[in-house]
Amino acid sequence: MAQSQKIAEEKYIPMTREGYEELKGELIFLRTERRSEVARKLEEARGFGDLSENAEYHAAKEEQAQVEARIHWLDSRLSKAKVLDVTSMDTSKVALGTTVTFMDLERETEFSYTIVSSEESDPKKNRVSASSPVGQALLGKESGDEIQVRVPKGTRSLKILNISVKS
Repeated sequence: MAQSQKIAEEKYIPMTREGYEELKGELIFLRTERRSEVARKLEEARGFGDLSENAEYHAAKEEQAQVEARIHWLDSRLSKAKVLDVTSMDTSKVALGTTVTFMDLERETEFSYTIVSSEESDPKKNRVSASSPVGQALLGKESGDEIQVRVPKGTRSLKILNISVKS
């Protein structure tokens, strides 16, 4: 892939409103409460004496670096975010931002997932990344389509039952 194409793809990151708000909330929490908490830990650790041999101080500095790295990552992602307008979204095919209800044909179990960007993916909240094997297999498909998906535990046969959007 050409470097200019990679740069063009990084211009914006499509996100659902819910995913954007969740990341924004995390950023606010990290910048306010979490930073203050880590600063208190650093101040307390400084009181334990020689910093070169102070395990609490080094642990707090590492924690501070992790918090700052996450803040930087969130800042970067949110500055490139383009919130999807689901009110005018076509639900005839699976696309980023749609919620797909499908049946696992072997298990005869119904699932419902919203297709999202990798930044907001959270299987526990039924949000699957468009770049995951399941997300890739579902993209562009229509209600009634049957697909085969390779997952870590083998190949699954799925039938799309419904495509909708959460408003």
